[in-house]
Amino acid sequence: MPCDKEENVARGSLPQAEYLEKPDIFKKYDRIQFFYDPYKGSRRYLSPKEKEGKNTAGSEPPAMKGDNQMNRNSDCTASDVEAVVTSFNQGAMICEAVDSLCAQTTPPAGIIILDDGSTEEESVRILNSLEEESGRAVPVTVQRQQNGGVSLARNAGIRRTQAPLVLVLDGDDRLEPAFIEQAGHLLRSHPEMVAASSWMRTFGVLEAVICPDGGGITDFLARNSCPATHICRREVWEQCGGYDESMRSGFEDWDFFLSMLETAPEARIGIVREPLIDYRTAPASANVKSMEKRLDLMRFIIKKHVATYRDHVTEAVQGLESISMKRLWGWESEMARNMCEGRDLSGQSQAFMKHPSYGDGGMAAAVRIATHVK
Repeated sequence: MPCDKEENVARGSLPQAEYLEKPDIFKKYDRIQFFYDPYKGSRRYLSPKEKEGKNTAGSEPPAMKGDNQMNRNSDCTASDVEAVVTSFNQGAMICEAVDSLCAQTTPPAGIIILDDGSTEEESVRILNSLEEESGRAVPVTVQRQQNGGVSLARNAGIRRTQAPLVLVLDGDDRLEPAFIEQAGHLLRSHPEMVAASSWMRTFGVLEAVICPDGGGITDFLARNSCPATHICRREVWEQCGGYDESMRSGFEDWDFFLSMLETAPEARIGIVREPLIDYRTAPASANVKSMEKRLDLMRFIIKKHVATYRDHVTEAVQGLESISMKRLWGWESEMARNMCEGRDLSGQSQAFMKHPSYGDGGMAAAVRIATHVK
């Protein structure tokens, strides 16, 4: 498509914007559509509803229940759910996590804070205050242990629960009021589901909506498809052996989900398609740091679940390839746009156009970029 030709696509009330059509090969794997809005000066992502024209472009994800309905449900405790909140030197953030649990439309029967050896004076003081405080709508218990990692802390917390459903929440994150109500409904309505979660809204360094898909075992081979914050069936946690306490560098939640999904052929993980988790982002978070060891951690997971990967090797390889193709297309679209607008490319991008990679879709991408700018 030449540079001087624009295809204007109406998206609800948003002004017309330039839309770069995606090659057919990518549409097969597409779950997220790239959309460049020159009026806002950045690329954003369209949800499936927006792509079908059912949502106004630029609108927020599906609205949550109104305040009146929340107030009507505020006295309806989810007696079959207990919450485990892990904490390590998180200061006042732990209060935000606890408050978000108490503000649920269907609050849990109890909250267990498992402190993994906090050493900061302010964090210890706040935990003591939470332990001594009375009058909360939901009883809060604080358990302490020597620092042993998040897997050990989660297992220790879940071990202290008695309810059939357990909500796992990191102490620096928060929940929107309808999380337990909606995720719990999925589990009660679908006995084959071993866990349920929702989309996430990130805050802090990154403000975005993250939309994992959940699914069955094959959906978790190439990547983790469920947030760490979730509600799981306690009996399945026990059956699969819980979190791997040897994993202290990250990806322990991905490994745990694979272990749960291996307990039954029909097992799957459900996702509420609304951002009901508020996920805090920071430059030096454990999630960011774990990506530096991604290959080593994936090798560990594949070896541990080798029978599953052997049985589904085609799905695993195709899943990785589809992720690579999506990222390639996003980068390709950005390069084409920059070249059309006369912007300088980075040294790495210039080197790619001079010497495209071969056998992995790189040369085809370079041809499409060159065709687009001529």
